[in-house]
Amino acid sequence: MGRIVVISTGGTIASRWQGSGFAADADGREVMATAPLPEGVTVEVVDLFSVNSPRLTTAHQLTLLHTVHEVLADPGVDGIVVTHGTDTLEESAFLVDLHHHDPRSVVFTGSQLPMGTAEGDGPGNLYDALLVAATTRELGVLISFAGRVHAARGTVKTQAVALDAFADPSRELLGKTGFGKVAVLRRPQRPEPLPLPAMPERPPRVDIVMHHSDGDPVLFEAAVAAGARGIVLIGTGAGNATPEIVDAVRAAVARGVLVALTTRVAAGPVTEIYTHGGAVDLVAAGAVPTGTLRAGQARIAVLAALLASADPEVQTRTLREAVSPAGPVLVNA
Repeated sequence: MGRIVVISTGGTIASRWQGSGFAADADGREVMATAPLPEGVTVEVVDLFSVNSPRLTTAHQLTLLHTVHEVLADPGVDGIVVTHGTDTLEESAFLVDLHHHDPRSVVFTGSQLPMGTAEGDGPGNLYDALLVAATTRELGVLISFAGRVHAARGTVKTQAVALDAFADPSRELLGKTGFGKVAVLRRPQRPEPLPLPAMPERPPRVDIVMHHSDGDPVLFEAAVAAGARGIVLIGTGAGNATPEIVDAVRAAVARGVLVALTTRVAAGPVTEIYTHGGAVDLVAAGAVPTGTLRAGQARIAVLAALLASADPEVQTRTLREAVSPAGPVLVNA
């Protein structure tokens, strides 16, 4: 069915016992040796790095993004699979998706159980990801996990240890794998892809701050003081906070800080309903609502906007386009 390049970055799928816990130490060829290949698929491996995904930095993720583009520069490649730790997989996949302009699929996968574990999920997930990469087109960047296929945009890790670890709580499932076939149930809507950014000497700092009962602007203002060029504010409900935090957002935006507004609620969009510190006031103060994107992916959208231009107006416009709604939201999600 095709020539697939597997980019190995570590994670649980590449992890073995270290004496006190598991950590990534296997290279891509060792990971590939655990999985059968779909019929007609040939594989080449790129060993990019092998780290636990909580340790990934923006530099790691930009290196991955550039590597994907370098691999796809070869017209003989039919698709890419990225093996990745599950903790930050949703962030890396979304970064690649924001800049993905190729009809060929880039499919992220990983595992919840380490290498060599009885009934481990890594080999099955890897087989499915290879199948998806070889047989799908024009779907953007995908996540293949536990027999399910998800669009990168909006998909988050919803289970800490269960094998069916990923979902988009706000939208219907994209597809399924089984019996050697891929069933695509819907097609994702995606904004125009962003140009590939340069590798910055020092990536911009983008912080995340969550609102809660008794929440005040201290941590938000500390992020600004620490040099954050972007901040994701996690509001309550449909994206709400307090009048004091509204003032902090307004002051930050006036200083050129790019502020995005998401919510700590699992599903549904940020919506301008409430004033007195709610989303109505936060958006009026300059915060950009992120629709159904949650904190990790909202942060990636802010990062991508900052890398796209040095002009604050262009950054804001780019952020608005990057977080634009991608299809109908589930009413009862």
